[in-house]
Amino acid sequence: MEISRVTRTKEEAGETYNKLSKWYDLLAGYWERKPRDIGLRMLGVKEGEKVLEIGFGTGRAIISLAESVGNSGRVYGIDISSGMHEVAGSAIMKADLSERVEFICGDAIELSFETNFFDAIFMSFTLELFDTPEIPIVLQECNRVLKKNGRICVVAMSKRGKAGLMMKIYEWAHEKFPKYIDCRPIFVEEALKNAGCKIISIKKMSLWRLPVEIVLAKM
Repeated sequence: MEISRVTRTKEEAGETYNKLSKWYDLLAGYWERKPRDIGLRMLGVKEGEKVLEIGFGTGRAIISLAESVGNSGRVYGIDISSGMHEVAGSAIMKADLSERVEFICGDAIELSFETNFFDAIFMSFTLELFDTPEIPIVLQECNRVLKKNGRICVVAMSKRGKAGLMMKIYEWAHEKFPKYIDCRPIFVEEALKNAGCKIISIKKMSLWRLPVEIVLAKM
């Protein structure tokens, strides 16, 4: 089975998420919380670590990561949306965690960090937003910036198994309305293995009968 392509441009993606940023938690935040929190527990960030979140959105995971690393650690986040940057920044300020967090508004296709910089990387409903040829490039960048035996946890919609009715409807909507439904299911475990990762554990669940994989791996 082939993965659907992402046909909207990066500029269109930024504009869409800028518009959604103030309402995103109401629209999708509740449903994404459970798999995101499972992924954070699987990643098991420790005090003093340096961690990157790709696609930080409204900053819910960033808050948890910043609490985990303590005063001696550091959390970095990168997101293509300036609107999400603004919302997440406000959330971090309210949580009094600004000194532990640094945000970057940009594209993870090219990470502006030194090699072997991070202990861990987290992505939640983000990897499937990249076009199919970009996924291995993003994971190669993750490989580069992670330390030896660094951990990566990816939460994503999964294309594994037989496609049910909800999956068929969702992929049809993705094809017809690519600017607004730009996320689509991918082969999560396979993508990480192809990037040279060693799979540590996998958790499977569903949201609205759409399969989700939470994969923890080491680079």
